[in-house]
Amino acid sequence: MKVKTHSGVKKRIKLTGRKAKNGDSKLRFSNANHSHLLVNKSKKSKKRNAKGVDAPKSRTGILQRLLPNS
Repeated sequence: MKVKTHSGVKKRIKLTGRKAKNGDSKLRFSNANHSHLLVNKSKKSKKRNAKGVDAPKSRTGILQRLLPNS
């Protein structure tokens, strides 16, 4: 059976770094709350939310299973 990449995860998660033989690349995703209604948010929270976040270690196994071909 053909293994397919989960299209929802493919759009939201980015692999960073060089993928080694053991799959030691980090998974990053963007924060919420930085696309609209930015007038009501403080400068500090806008800066903090604009940066990406590394996926937690507990989720990396699940996410890598959903991204088999990348």
